[in-house]
Formats: sequence, C-alpha cells, structure tokens
Amino acid sequence: MHNILMEIISKKREDLKLLNREDIHAKAMELKDRKGVSLRECLLKSSSIGVIAEIKKASPSKGNLNLDLNVEETAKLYEESGASGVSVLTEERYFKGSYSDLEKARKILTIPILNKDFFVDKIQIDLCKIYGGDVILLILKALTQDEAKEMLEYAHYMNLEVLMEVHDEEELFRAKELRPDIIGINNRNLETFNVTLDTTINLSNNIGEEELIISESGIKTKEDVEKLKAHGVKGILVGETFVTSSNLKETFKELKL
Repeated sequence: MHNILMEIISKKREDLKLLNREDIHAKAMELKDRKGVSLRECLLKSSSIGVIAEIKKASPSKGNLNLDLNVEETAKLYEESGASGVSVLTEERYFKGSYSDLEKARKILTIPILNKDFFVDKIQIDLCKIYGGDVILLILKALTQDEAKEMLEYAHYMNLEVLMEVHDEEELFRAKELRPDIIGINNRNLETFNVTLDTTINLSNNIGEEELIISESGIKTKEDVEKLKAHGVKGILVGETFVTSSNLKETFKELKL
C-alpha cells in the first residue's frame, strides 16, 4: 500500500532545503522569549470538553474541502463560538495551507494556535515562532525517539508547547516517556486513512491522571463527543466537520459538551 505519510515527509524535506535557514533562525531568536498562549492551560480550565477547531482547506484523504475558506472570518467565528484553541494547517502541497494563514489567524485570535504540519526539522519550529503559533505538532510515526526528543526540547526552549500525536500503544508509551504538554490520539491511521474512535477509547486506558489527552479525527456528532468524554478525553480536534458545515455555530454548539 502506498504510504502517503512518508511521501508527504519526503516532499517536506525537499521544500525545507530551499529555505534561508540563517535568516529564519535569527528572526526566531529575536522572538524566543515571547510567551505564547498555553493550550494545555486552556484545556485544563475548560468546564466542558475543549474544542480545538481547525482551519483546513484540503486533505489527501478527502481532497479539497473548502479552498475559499476565509481564514480571518473562520478564526473569529471559532473563538466567538467558544473554541479552546485553533489549529492552522501550514502544509502547502497536500493540505493547501500556508504560514500566511497562520499569520492571519494570529492577528485575529487571543486563544492559542496549534501549528499543524509535518515537523521534521527545527527550522519549522522557528517558522512557527515567527508567524505566531503557540503549539507545534509532533507526529511520532514520522520521527525516531531521539528526533522527537530533540524537537520537543527545542520547542520548549523557544517557549512553545508540544502536542505529540500517537496512533497505537507503542507510540503512546514513547510519548509518555518524552512527557509532552499534550498527547493527541489520532483516530485516523496515517497509512491507510481508516478512522475509528476505538483508537482513542482503547488507548485511553493507558493514560495517567497527570497526562492530558485530546482525540483527533473522525469526530462528527454529539454522541462521538459523549463517548470520548466518558473515557477521560479533555479535548477534541475537529477540522473537516467544521469547514464543511453549513451552519458553523450550530455544529459547534452540538460538539461542545
């Protein structure tokens, strides 16, 4: 079976070679001490399940979702609807995202922003800092343990939080060893694109009280949220359901329990 994750990462590494690393790093270092908004704290203090609403124009599994999506209007609506945070895709080839989208969202939002991308190089952490992200995503399937540790430590050095994404028990225990700010359980298998909430439900049995977990992908209904909440999930990351909704405020109300 064709592995889309490895294809995306291969292309990402090619694109990163074209960047002016010295200039980007110098600019990021000027901003190093700027504190971001803590997504972990926002999720912990939320009385209802925290919703991380995603600005997502396309995906490899579903193709174009909403190419005309207005980033500023959507970000404003998410915050007004009670989002705990907003996730912004910056991957260009497959998700049609950009750092321009991240910058636009930052100008509108006071809540934390998760920079959703395929992080394989510290230069991406610098870019997240420059364009106003508060949290980076580390997909453990894409990184060795040493790479993940190095990226985590550098993100913390740059005053950014880390959401570490896992899909199976082995990856979960790797994440627990590294102790990120938040653990995200992805219900979508990144190799087959099959989605089941059972992934979160089964893995949640291995989560300690001090560990904060969110569930990602495939969350569409109130019943889905109730099921996840019953298993100790503190937050949900929702993209497709929101960006394809004909009534975003109503959809938001249904999922924020």
